[in-house]
Amino acid sequence: MSLRMSRTVPGVEPTGAVLSYHPAMANGTHRPTPEEINSAVHAAFPGSEGALCRAAGADFAVVQREIDPTAARPGGLVSGPSQFGLADAALWFLTFGVIGRIELMALTSDMDITFLRPASGELISARADLLSAGSRKVVGAVRVWCDDREDAPCSVAKGTYVLPRQH
Repeated sequence: MSLRMSRTVPGVEPTGAVLSYHPAMANGTHRPTPEEINSAVHAAFPGSEGALCRAAGADFAVVQREIDPTAARPGGLVSGPSQFGLADAALWFLTFGVIGRIELMALTSDMDITFLRPASGELISARADLLSAGSRKVVGAVRVWCDDREDAPCSVAKGTYVLPRQH
């Protein structure tokens, strides 16, 4: 069974092919910009609120989200599922930078998260950094923090994204 993108996204050509990672990709290949990523995600998931890509490169992605009532627990703490979702989005956006294009059908293969301290503030951020990349998998580590406290992460995660098969 093969999965194909059925929705057209402005500015993103659904080729169905997957580029294999190669160290040369980091040199000179167009990387999706945060604006292109945000536009593609919004077009594919209309009405979705939440994580916005703020920076992306060949080996990292930074995502932010305002902490609103849907993300908070009583006492103003950011819920675990909200932190997990932000970490997952950061890994997804990292995958786009690694392969050099937006691949909406890249899927979470596995992910685990460790909560280090209560998360509270007005803005929650996550940075995903590349650990390993192959022809079908991208593995990354994510740090999640609130406001400007990047040196005091509230959670850390590790996850793997799998790319669709080439046809």
